[in-house]
Amino acid sequence: HFNNMISSGDALKSLAYEASLMPQEEMLEVGRKKSSLYIGIPRETEFQEHRVALVPEAAGQIVANGHRVVVETNAGEHANFSDQDYSEAGAEIVLSPEAVYQADIILKVTPPSPKEIEMMKHKQTLFSALQLSVQPENTLRGLMKKKITAIAWDYIKDEDQIFPIVRSMGEIAGTTSILIAGELMCNVNGGKGLMFGGVAGITPTEVVIIGAGTVGQFAAKTALAMGASVKIFDNSVYKLRRLQQDLGQKVFTSVIQPKVLEKALRRADVAIGALRAPHGRTPCVVSEPMIEGMKDGAVIVDVAIDQGGCFATSNVTTHERPTYEKHGVTHYCVPNIASRVSRTASYALSNIFSPLVLEIADGGGCEKLIRTDKGFRHGVYIYNGTLTSSYLGETYSLPYKDLDLLITAF
Repeated sequence: HFNNMISSGDALKSLAYEASLMPQEEMLEVGRKKSSLYIGIPRETEFQEHRVALVPEAAGQIVANGHRVVVETNAGEHANFSDQDYSEAGAEIVLSPEAVYQADIILKVTPPSPKEIEMMKHKQTLFSALQLSVQPENTLRGLMKKKITAIAWDYIKDEDQIFPIVRSMGEIAGTTSILIAGELMCNVNGGKGLMFGGVAGITPTEVVIIGAGTVGQFAAKTALAMGASVKIFDNSVYKLRRLQQDLGQKVFTSVIQPKVLEKALRRADVAIGALRAPHGRTPCVVSEPMIEGMKDGAVIVDVAIDQGGCFATSNVTTHERPTYEKHGVTHYCVPNIASRVSRTASYALSNIFSPLVLEIADGGGCEKLIRTDKGFRHGVYIYNGTLTSSYLGETYSLPYKDLDLLITAF
């Protein structure tokens, strides 16, 4: 009986082995077909934009996954990445922007210029920021004419419904805004000769932060770590409560009430504008009379300037001439603060772009990801040449259509 069991077991193994040698059903058809991508990284042409969309390590990872990455010469120069770094990672270095714009997918930091739009080919996919305060109408018309699919990286959402790149840039901008304010208070930069923070026996620096999002949170963390006294304003009690919990200590918080805010600004040495609007322009919550009432030598850093700014006296400045004085108050209103720390910011951008590119490839292309990923779809503002942003359409009196209706039609 025991021997019969052994022989029966051997027979089953033999049958299983024979079955494994038989032709099997093709399983690849069940999965999604992986597509090979052709990606271009142009050198940024906007004045003093120092970031780059992909760092060499990320480019190498994408190339290793079977995709082609073309980088314009010196694209990473201002972030201290050389052409050799990219070529060693497997990317191709090209000498002209025209060669880069032959790619199917363009990864950029800033919105394209009219000259760059001319170089773009029809039906291309563009990833770049959508800076509403500096996005001219002819840029949109140029992209629409070439049937471009344009995706704003600052409007893409992740699985937690947050803006991952905006959050990452916000962490950098919030921390850097306090460091900038500290620099501007020093004698060498024309300030009043004050040290940012607190020293025993001396009244600490008073900081007002308007906005309790990511920028406000990291500005508050940095200011508190340096010994400053911090007051935070926002119209969302939920955000204020969450920020209080994240900081792990009690700080002054208030909803934005003009009288309370005006009183806080009169005492402030530094004011940080950190409000962000989900759509359109940042609300302007600080009036000119409030600015007039601030101390002589006080510093304003308006991080929200890329969406219009939240101070009535804010005007866009550049890294070359970052500040101006109005009513005795120093204003710093550079839209891309993160570009001051370009290498760190490039890594932050790349950490999100790189997995996104691989997800596009695994999902069978950009069009399929737009259809299946609601968070990714949120970043699309032009789809095959059709404007899908109601805000941009109404602002510039351009025709627009709902993206959800469009993707079902194509």
